[in-house]
Amino acid sequence: MKIPYQVVEPETLTRMIEELVTRAGTDYGELELTLEQKVAQVILRLKAGEAEIHYDEEQETCEIIVIGPT
Repeated sequence: MKIPYQVVEPETLTRMIEELVTRAGTDYGELELTLEQKVAQVILRLKAGEAEIHYDEEQETCEIIVIGPT
């Protein structure tokens, strides 16, 4: 089930994004970005419709899925 990012509490959304961007294997290219910069990029992608939050009812978990250009 898709969850609009606007209905997620800001602190919860930030923690979800931080978990995403700090996963092993996350690559941002040649430039090293701060955690805050990475979070800001994901927020921009959510606002642009290039990423979505999905809730899995069976597993009771949420995940941010990138659906647009990388």
